[in-house]
Amino acid sequence: MKTIYQNAVVYTGALPFVEAFVVEEDRFIYAGTREGAMAHYEPGDVCEDLHGAFVCAGFHDSHMHLLGYGQTLQSAPLHQHTESLAEMLCCLREHAERNPGGWILGRGWNQDYFRDTPRMPTRWDLDQVSGDRPVCAVRACGHALAVNSCALKILGITTDTISPEGGEIGRTDGEPNGLFFDNAMDLVYQAFAAPDRESVKQILRAACRALNQYGVTACQSDDYCVFSALPWQEVNAAFRELEAAGELSVRVYEQCNFSGSDDLRAFLEAGNVTGRGSDFFRIGPLKLLGDGALGPRTAYLSAPYADAPDTCGIPVFSQETFDEMISLAHENGMQTAVHAIGDACLDRVLGAMERAMAKTPREDPRHGIVHCQITRPDQLERIAALGLHVYAQSIFLDYDTGIVEARVGAERATSSYSWKSLMRRGVTVSNGTDAPVEQPFALGGIQCAVTRQNLAGTVAPYLPGEAFTVQEALLSYTAASARACFAEDRMGRIKPGMLADFVVLGENPFSVPPQEIHRIPVQRTYVGGTLVYRGDSAS
Repeated sequence: MKTIYQNAVVYTGALPFVEAFVVEEDRFIYAGTREGAMAHYEPGDVCEDLHGAFVCAGFHDSHMHLLGYGQTLQSAPLHQHTESLAEMLCCLREHAERNPGGWILGRGWNQDYFRDTPRMPTRWDLDQVSGDRPVCAVRACGHALAVNSCALKILGITTDTISPEGGEIGRTDGEPNGLFFDNAMDLVYQAFAAPDRESVKQILRAACRALNQYGVTACQSDDYCVFSALPWQEVNAAFRELEAAGELSVRVYEQCNFSGSDDLRAFLEAGNVTGRGSDFFRIGPLKLLGDGALGPRTAYLSAPYADAPDTCGIPVFSQETFDEMISLAHENGMQTAVHAIGDACLDRVLGAMERAMAKTPREDPRHGIVHCQITRPDQLERIAALGLHVYAQSIFLDYDTGIVEARVGAERATSSYSWKSLMRRGVTVSNGTDAPVEQPFALGGIQCAVTRQNLAGTVAPYLPGEAFTVQEALLSYTAASARACFAEDRMGRIKPGMLADFVVLGENPFSVPPQEIHRIPVQRTYVGGTLVYRGDSAS
């Protein structure tokens, strides 16, 4: 049986628009005119009138943390209560009352938004939430967290505890203040019990449902490091069981996060390599976390922070470790995707990729840089020369436009977040949200890519010459993301032979004012031709 969709404004991935398309089983078999679509009609087929709605390929978030996002759906939603430290503490207290016993968990605070106390929360602040239950509040970026005094006692953190390599334990007058940065956060996470497989599946179901509401039909997801006590085998098994049961409503390309060569080697020896799997769950690249983030000043810069000249940030890996890990992956046929926000971190990553590719040449490894935010002109040239892919998060501009120049200074700011410049050099740039750093809000990311402003439009455009057109922004969330996972032949466009993943929107993003794109409602989301989300306003 076929379904014929007509009376729509269909963006196939190219202009001009068409008005109809046909789905058979899980594939598009036609896109074009109403007459051409109806030529496929046979008795028993379904004809559906979309009443002039806009349709495009489903949104594909090219870097996020699906399991981590699902976990935050069970935690205190601090991203909704971060206008003040007092509001954040109130949110944690209310969550604790609803969830008695065990750790009190929340994520999403950002001290730059605090109107009452413009600093990060400390143990003494969180002691106001609870004195006898451990509290852990993770910053929005995921590169810093705060715990209370009860948690420090459980963890055994004292004045004598040494910060691990690639991380830092925060201190006030030499005493641990409850703050942990980057690799030091593992000291906290190791105290959390690993969920069983059924719990993992429940978390993933909830995350997928939430993504579908944003029109997201596919994601490239870093999931192995969410629970330190949960082995990758359990994560993979959970995904595959959900797929077998028909419960996976988002296609997942796993960005496989490992921090040591022994773990990566064991993963490879178990038969895992980029591309192994199905259209619903497939092994992707080795994912490495190279440095921190700009907000907490842990991104690794080549010169000190303009607003914190005593630090250049935190390098998570040494050059030797980058060289070893990237070379091991490359030699074994794995793609690599490396988080690099600071330009000093990017120097190390590019050097490691150059050496690996020179030592073992192979065709189109499609290695990539995740975030690629603080960059120098010479680095943009190196990225293009190496044929790398860039995984951008344009939604970050909603916050970063207000801090980037203050953090890195005017000179470095003029060549940063330069994703359009990379596209002009022939680099493919995909888009995503890094959820739960941001919500998996594809239309918000598309708007920021076009306007180069925050969503409210209250700041001047940051480097407006780097703005995407609406078409480029949509492609970054569809076809370019498909290319990032070697799926450009089966995903990301509405054309015959492609998987029938598509979204129906309440308005045409080509027609509304750019500042209104984020307000466009998602009416329906389809994965493989199956309806997985229907909004209340859908006709």
